Amino acid sequence: MKEIFRRYPIGIQNFEDLRNNNCVYIDKTALISQLTHTDKVYFLSRPRRFGKSLLISTLEAYFSGKKELFEGLAMEQLEKEWTVYPVLHIDFSRTKYTTIEDLQEQLNLYLSEWERTYGKNEEETSYAARLTGLLQRIYQQTGKQAVVLIDEYDAPLLDSNSDSALQGQLRTEMRKFFSPLKAQGQYLRFLFLTGISKFSQMSIFSELNNLQNISMSDDYSAICGITEQELLSQMQPDIERIAQANNETYEEACRHLKRQYDGYHFSKICEDIYNPFSLFNAFSQRDYKSFWFSTGTPTFLIEMLQRMDFSLTLLEKMEVKDEDFDKATEVITDPIPVLYQSGYLTIKGYEPLFRTYTLGYPNEEVKIGFIETLIPSYLNQPTRESNFYVVSFVRDLMKGDIEQCLLRTRSFFSSIPYDLENNQEKHYQTIFYLLFRLMGQYVDVEVKNAIGRADVVIKMPDAIYVFEFKVDGTPEEALAQINSKQYAIPYEVEHRKVVKVGVNFDSTTRTLGQWKIEYS
Repeated sequence: MKEIFRRYPIGIQNFEDLRNNNCVYIDKTALISQLTHTDKVYFLSRPRRFGKSLLISTLEAYFSGKKELFEGLAMEQLEKEWTVYPVLHIDFSRTKYTTIEDLQEQLNLYLSEWERTYGKNEEETSYAARLTGLLQRIYQQTGKQAVVLIDEYDAPLLDSNSDSALQGQLRTEMRKFFSPLKAQGQYLRFLFLTGISKFSQMSIFSELNNLQNISMSDDYSAICGITEQELLSQMQPDIERIAQANNETYEEACRHLKRQYDGYHFSKICEDIYNPFSLFNAFSQRDYKSFWFSTGTPTFLIEMLQRMDFSLTLLEKMEVKDEDFDKATEVITDPIPVLYQSGYLTIKGYEPLFRTYTLGYPNEEVKIGFIETLIPSYLNQPTRESNFYVVSFVRDLMKGDIEQCLLRTRSFFSSIPYDLENNQEKHYQTIFYLLFRLMGQYVDVEVKNAIGRADVVIKMPDAIYVFEFKVDGTPEEALAQINSKQYAIPYEVEHRKVVKVGVNFDSTTRTLGQWKIEYS
């Protein structure tokens, strides 16, 4: 295979830079053309690192009339006029917001920059008055309506998530700043807002009653991210190279990429969407690492899950309705909307009869990354300790040494500090759930339910292990449950050795007690 150099847009969020540097670009300009010729006020929510800023930058280049940047793209044929409009571009991700002054400084910087071009009246002192004056003068001086592009509008609110008083101040200031956008609608050609959180936008932009929220629109579900069709049709050489680097066939590499980075769905009827950040990094490094997850730790999400005593087993398959996606942010009582909007959960199915969505992890990258992040908060141990345990456990299983697996598990639980605040049975059920889920990156693991109430099945090439844990019970009782409820029956036809393992979990010592193994 002839080596062809491909420049990937990693860290490049500017459309002009991307095109001038001949970076790989998945053409979204047909959707952008449709967007810009339909309505004029839009909001789009997507997780971080999903191409929102590049979309904003592409819109800026289009409305600035930079026709040369669209050569060879769909927009080149679709657009006939290439009218140049004055563009006001605001990016709220440029700083962190720890005080109200941080927001005020950013607003003043943007307004001052535009005022140097279009002027300012002395009586315009408030942010709202200055923005109003700007929109009017732009129209008077150019004869053109303004285009307003707002990227990561919710950055100030996400930064202040743990400080309700500050968040209230920021929300009030932003609402005042954006209030002219409705009253001055005759001076606006186009208004587009992006963010991670869809659930708080109405409280800030409540005056924009003509706002088209396209976050869950089938028509625009693929406007960010890379569809499977785009991957296979436009990135074949990239797949071939990563396959070669990992001693895989082309088909194996496709399945590996799909398992690791695919699985996002943002509407009822939506193509499979790959995470673009992870995909480009995987192709660049020719490796299947967890690129997206490593860019940010969802600390506040973890704290929220623990504070609410949320059952993590529910994340595997959660049913919600439309209204659940729009919970208010002032008091978060349900972590599901936040997990969805942040990209840790995605739509896995839609039931039209009941108008319900099924949510789940999008892919292995997110599932394993999220679990690895959660474990230290439940174990009070570094992630490497749990990872070492999981790897060692799987290695022992591969050797068929179930006794060593159980001895290792007993030792591992004995090492968990006794001064953990949460000493409840549910806490240990969660730890078992997380550990077995973590094993799923190496072998096929099914965690049916919580420990003490159902089984865990681990599938190896030559054997299937069916575990049943009893809290303060006996291994005999655990084995009896496996047999009476016929947990092993579905696997006995696979011509693999079936190993049944009944285990007692001693709540007093907080580790494994006795166990009994039965071979079939």
